[in-house]
Amino acid sequence: MTFYSETMLPDPVRHSEFYSGVALKRGLAWIVDFVVISALTAVVVLFTAFLGLFFLGALFLAVGFLYRWVTISRGAGTWGMRLFGIMLLDRWGRPLDVATALGHTLGYTISMAFVFPQLISVAFMILSPRGQGLTDMVLGTVAINRPSDR
Repeated sequence: MTFYSETMLPDPVRHSEFYSGVALKRGLAWIVDFVVISALTAVVVLFTAFLGLFFLGALFLAVGFLYRWVTISRGAGTWGMRLFGIMLLDRWGRPLDVATALGHTLGYTISMAFVFPQLISVAFMILSPRGQGLTDMVLGTVAINRPSDR
């Protein structure tokens, strides 16, 4: 496999199969993850004897943050990403470690808090050669189709 010289990621021109359809798959994965996070939040609300309803927004954000951080750092993607056969890699072509997954999750959370950065991020995912969003570009991460050997 041929890689870019500044990173160890697949070249989007020579190895387009790694990036084909990833933007759509990320969108579909986001929907699945939203449903999973909603279900996990509902379980937490039940375990708090419904007291969690008083701070439901903050609880949803906390559950979502932990879900994304843990699943990305342990399996190269959230459950939604895994379902659609995509994975996150760092600039060296490795699955994200705990610190990079934390940074990625923090960047995602911040961009979701503001409409303009999120719109820019989605546009970059659709238009950039590697389909990277803002957080991906800052961290040098990328989402690719999961190779059959992983």
